[in-house]
Amino acid sequence: MSWHDDGPVVATASGRVRGFWRGGADARDRSAAFLGIPFAKPPVGDLRFAAPVPVDPWDGVRDALEFGPTAQRGDTGITLIPEPSIPGDATLNVNVFTPSPREMDAALPVLVWIHGGGYISGSPASPWYDGRSFNRDGVVTVSVSYRLGFDGFGHIPGAPSNRGVRDWLLALHWVQENIASFGGDPSRVTIAGQSAGGGAVLTLLGMPAAQHLFHSVYALSGAVADVSAERARTASARLAHLAGVAPTRDGFASASEATLHELQTTAGEPDSKDRLAPVRALLADGLPWGPVIDGELLEQPTLASLRSGVGAGKPLVLGSTDDEFTMVMDDAKRALRLVPPTLGLANLGVPRERRRAYLADNGPQRRKGTAALLGRYVTDVVFRSEVVRIAEARGSAPTWVYRFTWPSPARGWAMHCLDVPFWFDCLDDPHVRAIAGDAPPRRLADAVHGAAVALVRDGTPGWRAWSDAPGTTRIFGAEGSAPDVVRDGYRSVAALL
Repeated sequence: MSWHDDGPVVATASGRVRGFWRGGADARDRSAAFLGIPFAKPPVGDLRFAAPVPVDPWDGVRDALEFGPTAQRGDTGITLIPEPSIPGDATLNVNVFTPSPREMDAALPVLVWIHGGGYISGSPASPWYDGRSFNRDGVVTVSVSYRLGFDGFGHIPGAPSNRGVRDWLLALHWVQENIASFGGDPSRVTIAGQSAGGGAVLTLLGMPAAQHLFHSVYALSGAVADVSAERARTASARLAHLAGVAPTRDGFASASEATLHELQTTAGEPDSKDRLAPVRALLADGLPWGPVIDGELLEQPTLASLRSGVGAGKPLVLGSTDDEFTMVMDDAKRALRLVPPTLGLANLGVPRERRRAYLADNGPQRRKGTAALLGRYVTDVVFRSEVVRIAEARGSAPTWVYRFTWPSPARGWAMHCLDVPFWFDCLDDPHVRAIAGDAPPRRLADAVHGAAVALVRDGTPGWRAWSDAPGTTRIFGAEGSAPDVVRDGYRSVAALL
């Protein structure tokens, strides 16, 4: 690194980049940010549906002062996490936040963050994903961009599959090649993500081709896609029909990203006016877009791969919030207030014996009303039962499990995305109030963020591992509401296993 009055300059394998300093006089709060560094050529033209191609080297010093273009396009409206869309073609880029951008200090642990958004939206440019709090704790932080939706994961004859996954892999290769220049140790890389990002890091954990690129994993509310090849073909053919193009590489290339983005959600849903049909499809088939079991890059589903021992040497922390999707039933509270819980579950297609067992295990949620019970059921199928399956699939591999149970006073639930500002310890961001209320508990952020730092730095989050005592679960909740660690924290999902 060289020093300039207008910011630190770091030499990467492709060329030099100039970042900027932030923080005050206190050295502990001072860090450098390098934004929008390209790790691949823009995926446009002939490269739109190709595997990512490393960026060409450049001469001189490239400013890395602003976030790069995002694969997410347009105004996403009001979302739980502020994730802005930034126009432009060079969407395959990384942001690096470091307390010490000097290669001579290349011993700091590294955190690589993959954003969520159901594999169809999301942005690495969120203020919540800023690495300043991790920098304060001596951790270099990287956030990465990748192709979304159909462009990243759709089936296209003659095009490589899993283009979004290939973007993750090339970004991680970039980290291995360049992070020492930013003060990071390439042998101490933790990958982490939330929602689809949590699913992404679990996919990578179960991928033999990715094992040399990281050493530990932290998955928050991991939504593992594991889209079947048949479902990918069906959804892609339907998208071509909706867009009025041939289901070929040339046909899809003739449709703009904006057009496909607008239609891709519809393409993944069943043809039905039944309001519960999309929920039933999600419960039965999972997400329509995401990593595909293609028999090449992803040879088998994530659970099967983990069960076979892939990734067994890598520490893993995973968990969920208690009511990821319960909020989606809030608007239906009035309509469901007279509907018996068993009938509500039947309308979601839940078999009778499973209904009985699930209701017996979820008495407290049942007493909150049918809407609360149905929301918890969707949460349990999509997220919480997967936590248990993955922990069990890992066997004796080092695995820690948690639950985030603190209900937001602003929203009423321990809802999807609520844990993210605590994990990043960014409670002072003005967007946090909308999801966490006016006074989110400082001690909860200390606990959640502290566990993340401990895994990245020490290889353990600080409580007893599930792999040592199956069922052991760390509770991140309001102080005094429950023991910090319980013996069987996911017992209520037993009927779904």
